[in-house]
Amino acid sequence: MKTIGVFDSGFGGLTVLRELLKLVPDARYVYLGDTARLPYGSKSRETIARYAISSARFLADQGAELLVIACNTATALAIDDIRAALPIPVIGVVEPGTQAALAAAKSGAQGLQRAEVVVLATSATTQSGAYSRSLNAAGLRATEKACPLLVPLVEEGWLEQPAHKAVTLEVLRIYLLEVLEQAPSANILLLGCTHYPLLKPLIETTLQTLRHPMQIIDSAAAAAQTVATTIAPYMRAHEDVRPECFFYATDSIEKFQRLGSIFLNQPLSEVRLVDLGG
Repeated sequence: MKTIGVFDSGFGGLTVLRELLKLVPDARYVYLGDTARLPYGSKSRETIARYAISSARFLADQGAELLVIACNTATALAIDDIRAALPIPVIGVVEPGTQAALAAAKSGAQGLQRAEVVVLATSATTQSGAYSRSLNAAGLRATEKACPLLVPLVEEGWLEQPAHKAVTLEVLRIYLLEVLEQAPSANILLLGCTHYPLLKPLIETTLQTLRHPMQIIDSAAAAAQTVATTIAPYMRAHEDVRPECFFYATDSIEKFQRLGSIFLNQPLSEVRLVDLGG
C-alpha cells in the first residue's frame, strides 16, 4: 500500500482525507493536525513555513511517499519551502482548486472569456493573494473574500440546529452580498478553505435565496482528485480493501477526535499525541 501523508494545522484537512478515502481506498494514510500551534493565519510567513516543514518531516518519517498539504494557509505561504525541504512529491490545495475552476469555466455556458471566480477563504489566505495569482495565471478573473467567522461557526457545529443554522445562513448571506457587490458577474465560487465543504449545502441555499446561481468548486475534493490522478499509475486494483488510517495531533487529542469525526464523516480511530516543539 502506498503511504500518503496529509497535513493541516487542525481539523479542516480531514475533508481532503474524506475525499481521498473515496478515490484511493487502497492506501495507507497518516494524518497530522498541528493543533498546538494553530491558528497559522496569525503567524508570520517564516513561522508558518517552519511549523509546516517540521510537520511535513514528521509525516515523511512515518513513511509518507507523497504529502498532501491540506491547509490553504500553509499551501499559500509555504508550499515552496516544504517542497524544497522534502524529497517526496508535495501537493497543495491552491493549484488543484485553480485547475478545477478552469475546467468548470471551459465547460460552462458562458465560456472561459466570461468566467469570473469568487474565492471564499480565511483572512490569511486572502491576504497572501495565492488564489488570485494562480487563477489569473490560468486566465481567470478572480475576487477573494475573507470570511473569518465561518471557521468558528463550523467548529462550533452551527450547521444543523435551527437557531444556530439561521445565524450561519445570515453570516453567509452578508459575506456573499459583499463579494457580489465587487464581482456581480461572478459565475464560479471556489471554496478556499478546507472547513468550507461542510458549509456547501448552506452556501447553495444562500445562493438560491440571492438568485445568483454559481458553480461551486471544492478545493478539498480537487486536491484529492489530483492525488488520485498522480498516484494512479503506481497503484494496483484490489477488491474489498480497506484503507489504513493513522491520526496524530500536537494538542487536544480529545477535541481532535470529537471534531474530526464530523469533518471525516465517520468515527476516528485512535489519535496519538506528538510533540513537534515550538
